[in-house]
Amino acid sequence: MFIAERRRRFLLGTLVAIACLQSAVAHPVAQGSLSVTVFPDRVRVQALLSTEEVLVAASGKQVLPSFEAAVRDHGGYLLDHLQLVVDGRRLQGRVTELTPRKQPSYELEYAVPLGAARELTLSQDSLRELSFAPGIPWEASYIVRVAYADRPALQGLLLTHAEPLLLRCERQVCTSGTAGAATSSVLPFVRHGLRHILTGYDHLLFVIALALAVVSFRELVKVLAAFSLAHTITLTLAVLGMIRVSSGIVEPMIAASIVLVAMLNIVWPRDHQVTSRMAMLVAFTFGLFHGLGFAGGLLEAMQGMKSTTVAVAIAAFSVGVELGHQAVVLPVFAALYVVRRFSTHAYDRVHIARRYGSAAISIAGVAYLAAALA
Repeated sequence: MFIAERRRRFLLGTLVAIACLQSAVAHPVAQGSLSVTVFPDRVRVQALLSTEEVLVAASGKQVLPSFEAAVRDHGGYLLDHLQLVVDGRRLQGRVTELTPRKQPSYELEYAVPLGAARELTLSQDSLRELSFAPGIPWEASYIVRVAYADRPALQGLLLTHAEPLLLRCERQVCTSGTAGAATSSVLPFVRHGLRHILTGYDHLLFVIALALAVVSFRELVKVLAAFSLAHTITLTLAVLGMIRVSSGIVEPMIAASIVLVAMLNIVWPRDHQVTSRMAMLVAFTFGLFHGLGFAGGLLEAMQGMKSTTVAVAIAAFSVGVELGHQAVVLPVFAALYVVRRFSTHAYDRVHIARRYGSAAISIAGVAYLAAALA
């Protein structure tokens, strides 16, 4: 009995690891989509989830189920962690349909008492009770579309644990009640991009390694500009549907970029002009893959939505990504600048920080690379 349970736990743990590697190796965010349809007497929610979300939720149980059972059980989990409040009253839903496949899908139905719904609040706290790393919980985020019966849908909304959706339905039309249409679509994705960077160890390590490679603010601007240009190109091509690369290629390349930049910081000759050019070339080359990593989960969740909606969401997400980069890179560069400017034996101190910092980053990068290739 004990041995069988250990085998089952190992199997499910392996499935969780594989699912995490297929979506976002170093990010504690599972991305899915919700389609909310409001009727006079009920609300229907169709959820298309990542396998990652289902397996992570199942890993928190004392007795681990089989994968098939985990998919079945997740319908109840979703009902518990997805809160729908209509006209001030929280509704109790039920699972009316379950489709176990590569991306499990669920149909939830909520009966609306006392006539048509006027104000709806949708919130969720999926996976928040589970730890991705010490002090960092898992979370789920959902791209949401809302429609009243067969009327045109409101698309491109974002539901996270920190930002509930407030909707108003009047005269058979549903609108976002939190802000204007543009703001409600843009600002949440800016914040989502910012969180994506600040909780994504792979991207953080890469941009810190880039910051360690430069010696002047001008060089820093050039290197970051090359990186930004590259990932903007691949983001745009992905949005237009002109390029799609498997995560089995993207994730190892992102991990390899961390190792290469860190190792170049250690072994490359201290010719500043050569180092700067090499850093720009590496930043641009691997920035192409980082851009695909940024877009992957969002694009899958936004399949079927209008191209303009997807473009606005990705553009706003990219702005958040850039803000995240600056929040990380500028303090690192400023600290090294202060050491260079005001410290005795500045060159030796900066050289030590650069060498040992890059060594630590390269070790972490090798670990990510091994995981991505497993």
